[in-house]
Amino acid sequence: MNRFLASRLFDGTQFKNDVEFVVDNGKLRFESHPSGSDVTRLEGITAPGFIDVQVNGGGGGFLNADPTLSCLTTIVTAHAQFGSTALMPTLITDQVAVMEQAADAIAEAIARKEPGVAGVHFEGPHLSHPKKGTHSEQFIRPISEREFAIYARTDLGIKMVTLAPETVPLSDIKRLVELGVKVSIGHSNADFETTMAALEAGADGFTHLFNAMSAYTSREPGVVGAALWEDNAWCGLIVDGHHVHPASAKLAIRSKQRGKIMLVTDAMPPVGTDDQEFDFFDGRKVIRTGDRLNSTTGELAGSVLDMAGAVRNSVNTLDVTLSEALRMASLYPAQYLGLATKGRLIDDADADFIVLDDDLHVLQTFINGQRV
Repeated sequence: MNRFLASRLFDGTQFKNDVEFVVDNGKLRFESHPSGSDVTRLEGITAPGFIDVQVNGGGGGFLNADPTLSCLTTIVTAHAQFGSTALMPTLITDQVAVMEQAADAIAEAIARKEPGVAGVHFEGPHLSHPKKGTHSEQFIRPISEREFAIYARTDLGIKMVTLAPETVPLSDIKRLVELGVKVSIGHSNADFETTMAALEAGADGFTHLFNAMSAYTSREPGVVGAALWEDNAWCGLIVDGHHVHPASAKLAIRSKQRGKIMLVTDAMPPVGTDDQEFDFFDGRKVIRTGDRLNSTTGELAGSVLDMAGAVRNSVNTLDVTLSEALRMASLYPAQYLGLATKGRLIDDADADFIVLDDDLHVLQTFINGQRV
């Protein structure tokens, strides 16, 4: 049992000063006066750990290139230093054999209770060719029974699939939902009606809002219009200054029901490293220019954003309050993923918490009460 005293604590709802708590078997318990003198004082802002639903890589590791447990550990370790205590390792459009290998690695991580791995996010391959972004066109395809066998697995933790609803029959979307898959709409050129039908069939999220989706216009609201219109759907938002104009991000936050915009990184291997490039699909490379990533064919190719950076950017460029930015990085993604014991620092919650300095840089990260 470890004892802590937080000088300032955000519990997911409000800030409190001089809060004492204990970590017992990976869970939090708040006590007025923990007994004993072995209390660790946490200076700065103690907050719920960040939860990222879209992480392709980090620490030099790229899940598509190395779908193994070792790579997952590398990615989790890289993002933990920036406050992420749970994430959805994300495999972008690839061959079905690579999907199977990634699923096996995720299953091994879940079985071993590897810290930080919440499940798996398959971003593709059932996407729209016109909105493929940097995804490899040669691997974009309909859902086959071999892929359904992956999605039907019960050993993968939380399962999430990003798809374009104009390329996937509603019956397949309903089947995915029945298999316990969270269906997110993205890389889609669908019209408003097709998107709304997919939501009616059980889809409940939008992957990187505004990016790689049909735009909102006066006569055709498109995927963006459906995302902003549907109160019950969550939207991931990449706040890196490159993917979305600040005014568009502000408009989305103002338009959506509170709690339905969550920060995501869409992070790639260079996060947590000084690497300036890495190998990609089809003989391409992804080149880093400052804090921007582009494929050698020109498209944005994920980001070098981390969750602490997303929080800072939301506060500094989007005029979001600190409490709301922290919820966008922790509570709201926890609610989207159904992680009832994460995203808050309350009795019986998971002991996943971070300590930030006044500039919102991460000083310490704890997963299951253990510093990582």
